Amino acid sequence: MSTFVAPVVVEFPLRGEWMAPNTPGKQIPSHGTDQLAETYAYDFLQVDWSRTGHPFYDASVLEYLFHGVPLNRCYGWGKEVYAPCDGRIIQARDGYPERQTVNLFSDLRVAFNNARTFDLRTNDLQAVAGNYVIMSCDNTGIYAAFAHLQQGSIAISAGSVINKGQIIGKIGHSGNSTAPHLHFQLMDSPDMNTARGVPCAFERYEVLQDNQWQLVTNGIPSDKDRIRFNK
Repeated sequence: MSTFVAPVVVEFPLRGEWMAPNTPGKQIPSHGTDQLAETYAYDFLQVDWSRTGHPFYDASVLEYLFHGVPLNRCYGWGKEVYAPCDGRIIQARDGYPERQTVNLFSDLRVAFNNARTFDLRTNDLQAVAGNYVIMSCDNTGIYAAFAHLQQGSIAISAGSVINKGQIIGKIGHSGNSTAPHLHFQLMDSPDMNTARGVPCAFERYEVLQDNQWQLVTNGIPSDKDRIRFNK
């Protein structure tokens, strides 16, 4: 496997406004582990910036904690995910069921149990990744992975040639997910079980600073950034 130092620059894989609670702009490894090539991975989430704590759901905190919030009341759920580069689809795994509500305690229990019991040698990757896609980035030796997609939303199949900006699927709440979000990472191999994470930056996006949107090029978002990208 090759050693990568400088970040590989790709197009931002979403449209609209986002935050990245887990990002290599906050810590490395970004998810607290190098397993499954997650060293430089991002989680992208849509939130209500006007409310205290920036919740990702259109409900009260009590409803989220005790009753659960339906997926259609979560801001990011169902938003389209786009190819960040030209390439070819290596794997496209769909059909994994989503939990129909988000609830802090039940989602944390699922995440904890998956993290504790998942075995790379014997378990299906969908137990943690949910519905996922892995694509190659043309002429680079780099692979992009997209996890936790909406069941039934994956719009391409293995072997398909794909262009930058083409729709891959939609954000969901499948696998080891505690909120509808996109888990995105670059890797040096299409096999997440053995791949190493590759540093990733984005060609351009905007960040809100002092009530003004400022253009960032070849940047790595932090967990404090309010991010916007539109073609």
